[in-house]
Amino acid sequence: MKMQLKTLGRTGVKVPEIGLGTWEFTGKPETLRRGVEIGASFIDTAEIYGTEDVVGKAISGIRQKVFLATKASPNHFKYDDLLMAAENSLRRLGTSTIDLYQLHWPSNDVPIRETMRAMEKLVKEGKIAHIGISNFSVQQTKEAQEALSRYEVVSNQVEYHLLDRSIESELIPFCERESITIVAYSPLARGSLAHPSIRNKRLSSVLESVRRTEGKTTAQVSLNWINSRENVVAIPKANSPEHVREDCEASGWHLSQKSFELIDEASKG
Repeated sequence: MKMQLKTLGRTGVKVPEIGLGTWEFTGKPETLRRGVEIGASFIDTAEIYGTEDVVGKAISGIRQKVFLATKASPNHFKYDDLLMAAENSLRRLGTSTIDLYQLHWPSNDVPIRETMRAMEKLVKEGKIAHIGISNFSVQQTKEAQEALSRYEVVSNQVEYHLLDRSIESELIPFCERESITIVAYSPLARGSLAHPSIRNKRLSSVLESVRRTEGKTTAQVSLNWINSRENVVAIPKANSPEHVREDCEASGWHLSQKSFELIDEASKG
């Protein structure tokens, strides 16, 4: 199995197109370590997930092999609060640097310029390497980028899967033009895509047909389709080493053009 790598924004840094999400993660540190071993070296967490501690245990001793991402909550977006939130995340993760520090949601209460001033201080001090955002619209992304004086927004983490393609109309094209990587969370629609009762019966039928044709699982087909876009990487959550391997084996190959088009048509709307 060969994990496909993609460039993060304009940074030149390569990250695997399949990473490890930890929202509602109930597995053990060994599960995440296994993912790193087979190529899923991008681990994403957040202060509100309650999983930074388990991620910290998972990366202990192998930190240099991991691209580590976490997120700050909007209630910590004031300048001093964000600096403290980063320190707390660093402590829980057991590391001196966060590779990608993301603003979890836009805030209506704190000016984005104040928040980004703190983010730039964290980069300058070496406590974070890159600045990301999450759940930001096109306009909010523009405002976040404009609020930075010397660094760039390199990624926007948003929900994206075959049952919700709403970001394709504006956000993905904008991020492609601006060289901002899309980090797709819940890329398997929280398990719904692998369930025969998903609301899109036509898509369910097509995925079953393509799965058989390609000799892959439904999850692998769904992830491969999502990652067909050059600026998209996916971070599915897997609670067992078996599911981690299954997800990782969605990389290193390409759907046939016919299979891609069948899925594309069935998942529209």
